[in-house]
Amino acid sequence: MTPEQLAEIHRLSLMQTRPWSVREFADLLASPRSHVVTSDNGFAFVLIAGPEAELLTIAVHPHARRNGEGRSLVKKILRIAKVEKCEDIFLEVAFTNTPAIALYQAHGFIDCAKRKHYYNGPGSTKSDALIMYKKL
Repeated sequence: MTPEQLAEIHRLSLMQTRPWSVREFADLLASPRSHVVTSDNGFAFVLIAGPEAELLTIAVHPHARRNGEGRSLVKKILRIAKVEKCEDIFLEVAFTNTPAIALYQAHGFIDCAKRKHYYNGPGSTKSDALIMYKKL
C-alpha cells in the first residue's frame, strides 16, 4: 500500500483520534525499525525497539470490519515481534474504543496503565489512552 492509501484507510477507520498524515506513513515505511502488514482492506504497523515491540496503529476499512481482518493483522504483528526476538509488545488504544480493546484482549493483551487526555479528537476534545501489554 502507498502512503496515500494507508492515510485514507486510517482516516476512514478512526473516529476518536486524529488520523495520521501521508507524510507520517511515508516516514514509517522508510524506517528500518518499523514493519507493516497489510490485508485487502487494512494494515498494521509495529515498531521494534530492542527487546520491545509497539503496535503503533491498526486500521481496517469500515466496510470490511467484523470479517477477521483485524484478528489476522494482530496475528501477523505478533509473529513479526517474535521473529525479531522481542520479549513483549505494548500498545495504546483510545479508552472508548471497546471493539479494539476486545480484539487485543482476545490476543492476550492486558491493561497496564492509563494516559489521561492522550489523544486529540475531533475539535478540541481529548480522550484517554489505555496502555495494554503482552508478554511474548
